[in-house]
Amino acid sequence: MDCNLRPYQEEVVQAALRGENSIIWLPTGGGKTRAAVYVTKKHLETTANAKVAVLVNKVHLVDQHFAKEFKPNLGSTYKITAISGDSNEKDLFGCLVKASDLVICTAQILENALINIEEEKHVELTDFTLLVIDECHHTQKESVYNKIMGRYVEKKVRKEGNLPQILGLTASPGTGGNRQLDKAVEHVLQICANLDSVIVSTKNFTPVLQKVVPRPKKQYDIVEKRALDPFGDHLKAMMLMIHEFMPSTVSRSLREMGTQEYEADVVELEKAGVKKENRLIAQCALHLRQYNDALLINDTVRMVDAFRGLDEFYNSRKTKLLDGTDLFLQGLFDENRVELKQLTSNARYENPKLARLQCTLQEEFNDENSRAILFSKTRRGTHCLFDWVNSNPELQRVNVKAGILTGAGTGANHMTQVLSHKKARKKFTYRILNLLISTSVAEEGLDIPECNLVVRYGLLTNEIAQQQASGRARAVNSVYSVVAEEGGCEIRRELTNEYLESLTAKAIDQVQQMSPREFRRKISELQQIAVMIRIQAEKKKDEREQRYSPGQVQFQCRGCFLPVCSGADLRKIENTHHVNINPEFERHYRAGGQVVLEKSFEDWEPGRVISCRNCGKEWGMEIKFRRVVIVPCLKIKSFSLKTPGGKTTPKQWKDVEFQVKEFDFLKDMSSRFPNLDLDD
Repeated sequence: MDCNLRPYQEEVVQAALRGENSIIWLPTGGGKTRAAVYVTKKHLETTANAKVAVLVNKVHLVDQHFAKEFKPNLGSTYKITAISGDSNEKDLFGCLVKASDLVICTAQILENALINIEEEKHVELTDFTLLVIDECHHTQKESVYNKIMGRYVEKKVRKEGNLPQILGLTASPGTGGNRQLDKAVEHVLQICANLDSVIVSTKNFTPVLQKVVPRPKKQYDIVEKRALDPFGDHLKAMMLMIHEFMPSTVSRSLREMGTQEYEADVVELEKAGVKKENRLIAQCALHLRQYNDALLINDTVRMVDAFRGLDEFYNSRKTKLLDGTDLFLQGLFDENRVELKQLTSNARYENPKLARLQCTLQEEFNDENSRAILFSKTRRGTHCLFDWVNSNPELQRVNVKAGILTGAGTGANHMTQVLSHKKARKKFTYRILNLLISTSVAEEGLDIPECNLVVRYGLLTNEIAQQQASGRARAVNSVYSVVAEEGGCEIRRELTNEYLESLTAKAIDQVQQMSPREFRRKISELQQIAVMIRIQAEKKKDEREQRYSPGQVQFQCRGCFLPVCSGADLRKIENTHHVNINPEFERHYRAGGQVVLEKSFEDWEPGRVISCRNCGKEWGMEIKFRRVVIVPCLKIKSFSLKTPGGKTTPKQWKDVEFQVKEFDFLKDMSSRFPNLDLDD
């Protein structure tokens, strides 16, 4: 392995080479992974019975680290295995760990293996001698990284031996949203405590680092407020009519339309309506959220994009009108549809941000060798921008060739445009594409070739995401552009983030200045608190799960409040899929189109979408389990739960107040299909 480290990389690996737990803090593009490869190599060479796990927080990073860094540098000497949720080997994780010197996997796979009791799937933390944790600033709160490290810290506090060495990698630990130095210092110390590590950065070779990772030139592309917005005004007038349809006390509490605050209000309002079984309020709130989404889209991209979203929503509901509320809401849209559509075709009222973005892109792509990334807030936003780029004659004239890059769970309707990370990187590297349109997924960890331009378009994120994004503009003389409205909150947030970025550096410096004794005392204190909190949380979780017996909990459709099953009908498969094994349940749903997923799974495959036979609310999908049996798999968000203590609307399955039994294939299937011979 020819692992020539730059001077600053040599400096930051010293603590790790001494066998100490450490976090390497280097900017995006500074070569953190290469430093980790070097530490891993030395560790494998010098440690008896060495075994290393490299943990990442996103599936595409498994393959990237394997193919680009670890395999080329260590593959000829050591047995390296890459395992992600996409790969079928994940079920034999325990066996693979035994057979490998180094495994690269998503943190979730290690977490699953730590809690699995089957021998071939189970591992212990003490099976490893080194854990490398990529993007380790996520080791906080409820994250998977923190679940793994929570166990580690608990073992350490209990003085259990043989724990692996820890090496964390981050471009920015952030300030945890804190704006004061003392609080930012506390945040950095908490991250250090969670990872049981010191934090190291270059002190002697900053000029070399700055040369390797040049800072892009930052420009604010400011746009004047839209002078007239008749389309948005029309949507707001329709929303007011829905407000008037509801009890007056309800609508008075809602904040300004077209904002994130308004969205938060109507989300809460829908929950309240469901809990009171007041369908008028629940449905009005659901529809108001759609209108508010349309206002947000109108503010970001084109009027036609906002209109299309609403049109699709109302088209899908036409045949499922249950009561007067549904008739009013559908009628309101149908009556205004033609006028809304006409407004979208008037170019005079189009979004001025798009005109500004067009200028920025045109300027950049006059140079045919340019490459750019455009970050947008939502998946939907990326698709709207993709359509806009492809239908914009000026951008086509300068040969802009765009592709979309988004996170997991992409909707089936957009499959054709979305590129896998591997394909996108390849096409971008070979210049088949020269513009990637992305959500924040590309801000972190993704190895993308040097860009000449990074545009953040209508984005509000924290200082960590901002640093990740600006770190993508790595070409010489590159530009980091923020397209935003004059006096808008994007600019304020961007300036706040610049302040928080410098605050992070000050906080880290202060932590590094602490005497080793003071640092250890502080870390030890934080770790003991964390262990106590963890034990309490476990206790609470057990109490919550035991609060009711499954038979006491009735599931109601969230769209029409129809009772459809009881908690006793449910089973969970592999801790992730919650299925209904009662054959009677089929009476309540209608099966629709086939679900298509990019990846395949060992034990199951997706079936058709299922929705409420009464109101059309989507409930989840059928899954075919072990190629034998088809069972409905439910989304908890589609139901409200009636319990002896009142109604609840859990967001996730882990929030339900009863224990869902594990699926027992033989027992559960023989009761579901008495005539099925399962012994064949």
